[in-house]
Amino acid sequence: MLIGVPREIKVREYRVGLTPTSVRELTAHGHDVLVETGAGIGIGMEDEIYIRAGAKIAAAPAEIFAKADLIIKVKEPQPAERKMLRPGQVLFTYLHLAPDPDQAKDLLTSGATCIAYETVTSPTGTLPLLAPMSEVAGRMAIQAGAYFLEKAHGGHGILIGGVPGVDPAKVVVIGGGVVGTHAVDVALGLGANVWVLDRNVDVLRRLWTQFGRSLNTAFSTRDALDRHLRAADLVVCGVLIPGAAAPKLITREHIKMMKTGSVIVDVAIDQGGCCETSRPTTHDEPTFIVDGVIHYCVANMPGGVPKTSAHALNNATLPFVMALADKGWKRALRDDQHLLAGLNIWNGKITCAPVAAALGLPHTPATEALL
Repeated sequence: MLIGVPREIKVREYRVGLTPTSVRELTAHGHDVLVETGAGIGIGMEDEIYIRAGAKIAAAPAEIFAKADLIIKVKEPQPAERKMLRPGQVLFTYLHLAPDPDQAKDLLTSGATCIAYETVTSPTGTLPLLAPMSEVAGRMAIQAGAYFLEKAHGGHGILIGGVPGVDPAKVVVIGGGVVGTHAVDVALGLGANVWVLDRNVDVLRRLWTQFGRSLNTAFSTRDALDRHLRAADLVVCGVLIPGAAAPKLITREHIKMMKTGSVIVDVAIDQGGCCETSRPTTHDEPTFIVDGVIHYCVANMPGGVPKTSAHALNNATLPFVMALADKGWKRALRDDQHLLAGLNIWNGKITCAPVAAALGLPHTPATEALL
């Protein structure tokens, strides 16, 4: 199979779909890999390193989209890339279609088979291809929040961990999943006063067991959100419903009651965000202010640390890429119900129920693609 790796063109996206290590594994299985020139520059991997791993270098993305059977990316295809997709081609990347009707329309029109990292499941019910980037984003959320809480960067001037005799910042983490767990880890390490809100008591119990009594937990209710948001210095939003739009847990009224100069880091922005006032931002212009509250809503946060992110992502995606290449997409999905869960678009139809519901479009069961 010919596998194509275009250079990422989303603003400040430095990750790459396949690292040279992954390329070497694929070429050892007899596959051809075509990598766009400069695709690995953001992680310090020159074209020559890819060539030594067995790849061939393409001068432009058009060559990759014209020739490749399987396209491996990191972020959702941008408009120019979507125009180059063709019927019968397989795209394997993050898609986040629920809040993006324009992308969904283009992918449906393309006739390509589109498999989304974020809806591939595991035998334990987790999301193995979303988890590594959620780990990165959760940790980055505290770094970003600490930076923007500084007065020089628009915040109200509080140190996350405080100092002897002065209270630390109150950090409220909404959602105790992968993002929340890693945000808690970093925030506690910095000495913050950390609270986690979640609607699953078992999750709260797990976090309390993991982090001990230094972590505060609260069952998430409207009253709890009102109380903790009013006192928060930094809020991290990490609630996820696989494939679906994120629930709007923080309302405009909540924003009005929060401290001036406090910060919200909405990690769920790829799925539309957990805050009514959130909108996607970029690493070039990461924040905006609503009613005195700083909103950090960068839609590709892990792209800011591409050396860590690209390798972590490839560790998770490589077995699935190998299966798609070795078996072909139909057999690979037939053999693995968890990879089948990643199928979002096939033959001009939406095959992921939460995506279809979010977009208000008809749903076709993914199993129909295997007939």
